[in-house]
Amino acid sequence: MIAIKASDVEETKVGAIPYKGITSYAKDVGIRWLSKVGQDAQGAPTYGLRLFTVGPNGEIPTHNHAYEQTMYIISGQFECWDADLDTGKILDKKICGPGDMVYIRTMEPHGMRNVSADNSGQFLCCICTLGT
Repeated sequence: MIAIKASDVEETKVGAIPYKGITSYAKDVGIRWLSKVGQDAQGAPTYGLRLFTVGPNGEIPTHNHAYEQTMYIISGQFECWDADLDTGKILDKKICGPGDMVYIRTMEPHGMRNVSADNSGQFLCCICTLGT
């Protein structure tokens, strides 16, 4: 068993996010890997649990990936969107807040931004791995 405080896990800044051959950059986004992916001393080979902190007006630009993910909003208000796989055009936007859950299918283009100009927001994100 591993029992730790999330605040004791090192936060790293999210940087470059490639999508459709273009590199965009996350704005004021930190990530703490609470359960690391992979078979290491603190890892789980089948999933990863991450805690994101997104600063005021922070954003994770549109991107996609081969794994599924589920996000659970802890605090703040986030504009979440999905986009067309071929064109990248935003299809749907929703404002999500504490207690809301967002599920992203494999390869589904998506992104989100903190709608507050004054407060940070946080969400947990669980990702499935493709293999061990």
